[in-house]
Amino acid sequence: MIRFAANLSMMFTEWPFLDRFEAAAAAGFKAVEYLFPYEFPADAIAARLQEFGLTQALFNLPPGDWAAGERGIAVFPERFAELKAGVEKAIDYASATGAKRLHLMAGLADAGDAQASKSYRRAVVFASEKLAEQGLDLLLEPINARSMPGYFLNDFSRAEHLIAKLDANNIKLQFDVFHRQILHGDITESFRRLLPLIGHIQIASVPARHEPDDGEVNFPFFFKLLEASTYSGFVGCEYNPAAHTLDGLAWFNAYRER
Repeated sequence: MIRFAANLSMMFTEWPFLDRFEAAAAAGFKAVEYLFPYEFPADAIAARLQEFGLTQALFNLPPGDWAAGERGIAVFPERFAELKAGVEKAIDYASATGAKRLHLMAGLADAGDAQASKSYRRAVVFASEKLAEQGLDLLLEPINARSMPGYFLNDFSRAEHLIAKLDANNIKLQFDVFHRQILHGDITESFRRLLPLIGHIQIASVPARHEPDDGEVNFPFFFKLLEASTYSGFVGCEYNPAAHTLDGLAWFNAYRER
């Protein structure tokens, strides 16, 4: 049985953020994820999770100034102190919400920049060691340049090689089907090969990034592949509903009622 997690940063936006937990639970979801929780007290989020019987699947470490266009600060050596403080803050939220997986965004920099590469590696090592002390996994996600121009980690092979080279048990790959299809395609075979490294999966249609029931990716086939695999983590529904969130859940309702 696939464990779907509603992404509350993109789904159920018809409700205020803290009310989205109830809406997701009422729609049948047992788990949630979102980009960032930091605008809200950790105990307020924890209370919603407990009240509605939801599991916190994932959230991101602080990314810098998101509203100003920053998409992570790990590639900037001069902001290492800020990154360290962000890791501690994220751990506090993870402790309160029960989250076991946190994603570290890299930031905007040229993938060939040696200084950015060194800074990113230092940030990954630091974050993974701090999270390991709490029994948490650190996730790294390649993101396509069409959706996020200039993003440093824009290649699955580079993410794979870094994870293998660092050889830390708690550094995992975030396998986003939307980004994988746009960057490289070859979803089926890459999933099979990368499965030992995968700590979290996300889905959305390609190219529109709507519900996984349209577009160029055969999601029924992918879901069968997942069910037949040893993957036991969550599948985050990181998509923008084409209309009202509830109107686009036929794919989810049909799947969970099977």
